Amino acid sequence: MSGLQRRRVNNPNSEHDNHLNHNGNSSTSKRSSSSLPSSSSPRLAGAAGAVIANSERAHKGIAYDPRDLQVEAEQSQHPKLTLMEEVLLLGLKDRQGYLSFWNDNISYALRGCILIELALRKRIAMTRDPNRRRYDLADRLVEVTSDKLTGEVLLDETLKLIKTSEKLSVGSWIDLLSGETWNVMKIGYQLKQVRERLAKGLVDKGVLRTEKKNFLLFDMATHPIVDTVSKRNVIERVLALATPNTVALDMNRLHKNPNIKARVTRSVALLLSGYAASVLENGFASLNYDAREEAFMRTDELLNEFGVWPWGVVGKTQGAAADGATGIGSASLDTSDQLESPASAAMSHASVAQIANLVKNAKDEIGDDELEFEVVATVFSVFGKMDSLL
Repeated sequence: MSGLQRRRVNNPNSEHDNHLNHNGNSSTSKRSSSSLPSSSSPRLAGAAGAVIANSERAHKGIAYDPRDLQVEAEQSQHPKLTLMEEVLLLGLKDRQGYLSFWNDNISYALRGCILIELALRKRIAMTRDPNRRRYDLADRLVEVTSDKLTGEVLLDETLKLIKTSEKLSVGSWIDLLSGETWNVMKIGYQLKQVRERLAKGLVDKGVLRTEKKNFLLFDMATHPIVDTVSKRNVIERVLALATPNTVALDMNRLHKNPNIKARVTRSVALLLSGYAASVLENGFASLNYDAREEAFMRTDELLNEFGVWPWGVVGKTQGAAADGATGIGSASLDTSDQLESPASAAMSHASVAQIANLVKNAKDEIGDDELEFEVVATVFSVFGKMDSLL
């Protein structure tokens, strides 16, 4: 038995180890105690180890979906409010929170705004067909170029309708979305309660709030304005184009975020869509009578300029306008009458230069998206033919 020896067991509870801990080997105990919260709490020790492991993974990188980054990058290129929401906001009474009961144009104009918004977001475009230039703008066919959802309910609903239907023209789509058709098979294309759905979307974005108001015979939901800054920014952009102070375009009066794509075209679309929707009276409320009349005349001229394709045709001489319109379908707008309109005769040389500079800035935004911007111009041409504007 003398050859047998007892193996030392690493037992922290033994008297020998306790004696060592008290007699100078405290560094070992400190190192062990620093690595674990407590030797008597294995659960805490395990949790601490898990936290350390997760923190090491966090330094190396986190899991993400690349599609989320693409969506965020695309959303940063578009403003907070869609074109339809801005037009609706322009027509709402600030405190009462409802539109004028006598406005019959806004419903039709909002459908055109939906097509403009889809085109600016590169979801729809004119069909790439050289033969399309033999037809009027309003008769050219539209197709879906990207079926990726936008996150806006009305836009996505319209995008699905266009994708699942046969190819139709811009004018036909505005009529169908407005419910103006005798074809029973296509009555389902009508977008219903567009104004109410847009108002609810503005409530979700914190721009409006919802109230219920009694109108003697019935109760109606109203949406007074909460975010007055958004409404003021919309009016500022309208006035920047309708009542410019200088020939050069002041981009700071448009969308202040330089990352937003097609800032000039979006602002022109807001002005002309508001004109077609008969809501510019609210935007021009701060102007005196003469300034208001000049603003409306200028808006009418802008509608003539941007309601043809390519842009800038009407600003030339009558002969050049006819030559430029040959073969692209723009001659159907009868540019001779537009050039001799009372608004054009009343325009000063400075105003002509301002519009020419505005058209140049808008054309610079086209780039490779010519077919998408052609849809925008087509919607403007449809607006120009509305009975209320003739």
